[in-house]
Amino acid sequence: MANMQTPRSPLQLPTRGNQITVLSIDGGGIRGIIPGTILAFLESELQKLDGADARLADYFDVISGTSTGGLVTAMLAAPNKQNRPLFAAKDINDFYLENCPKIFPQDSSKFASAANLVKTLRGPKYDGKFLHSIVKEKLGDTWLHQTLTNIVIPTFDIKRLQPTIFSSYNVKNNPSTDALLSDICIGTSAAPTYLPAHYFETKDPSGKVRDFNLIDGGVAANNPTLVAISV
Repeated sequence: MANMQTPRSPLQLPTRGNQITVLSIDGGGIRGIIPGTILAFLESELQKLDGADARLADYFDVISGTSTGGLVTAMLAAPNKQNRPLFAAKDINDFYLENCPKIFPQDSSKFASAANLVKTLRGPKYDGKFLHSIVKEKLGDTWLHQTLTNIVIPTFDIKRLQPTIFSSYNVKNNPSTDALLSDICIGTSAAPTYLPAHYFETKDPSGKVRDFNLIDGGVAANNPTLVAISV
């Protein structure tokens, strides 16, 4: 995870001061607990200065994340019914600790190693069904253009064999990328051999349909900082 500042961009005015602030969150599956711990501490320090309602999305012009970092990005930037961040940073670790055992269920039988090998040869180790359901439940019908601050989440499209970057900056110029946050997060979290690729479609204002076949953003952009400062 990195906290960077980039030169002022014509794409948006800085939230505070004269520099654009970028929060970058790495991937790593269950290791999302590590940035979750750091982000919770950072937000608690900001709350000491600005009150209990302070949230990280209030301080960063861009939040970028790859793989599980993309999920954390969406959790920090998605709005609730009061148009405030859906999750406080302190809630992130609870989410991982509660749900990861169900996303990655472990077989404790004495034949577990052999069974896992067979599963790997046949396809992804996990079916991803619980991940899909919990992400859709938490993020609901929130679209990319609705986030409270700009976000950048890289994925990789296995049909087109090229990166697909979901960016708040690009939505106006490329409305076909205005997807549900839940679909974006499931796509960028689909680590090869562990979770299946995620397929979904979007429709632009003219009615043109675009299909996506996405896997883990780390395949294309393991460093979300570089992606964030490039868009």
